[in-house]
Amino acid sequence: MDAIDRKILAELQQDGRLTVTELAARVQLSISPCHRRLRDLEREGAIRGYRAVIDPAAVGLHFETLIFATLRWEDADTVTAFEEAVTAIPHVLQAQRLFGEPDYLLRVVTADLAAYQRLYDEQLVRLPGVQRLTSTLVMKNVIDDRPLPA
Repeated sequence: MDAIDRKILAELQQDGRLTVTELAARVQLSISPCHRRLRDLEREGAIRGYRAVIDPAAVGLHFETLIFATLRWEDADTVTAFEEAVTAIPHVLQAQRLFGEPDYLLRVVTADLAAYQRLYDEQLVRLPGVQRLTSTLVMKNVIDDRPLPA
């Protein structure tokens, strides 16, 4: 990956709806080489996809919490079962496996506290292998969905 590829990635992180013509102009390439580089970045997995970034509050998801999950056992079957189960919960926007304790960090959004309580009681505490869940309410997102550094 060279400096031009990094420029292409930086521009697309700012505006994923750029046409190839607009992108080529911004990175100072002609259209064909820009298009070829773009396809190479997609094929190699540097660009994993394109999507719209939605404001959760605009779609009624006003409540956000971070959950630290500690598992009882960390054998392969428990980890796999936990990860498959947490992946199936649409309100979990991010799930990261951590070194040390806790074992996982989950980012969850719901409409409000009551909806979060229902999700917690009906699904989260029933996740396979869970020993302890600790929730921390998000007061304010200071940095959210920041582009990767160049």
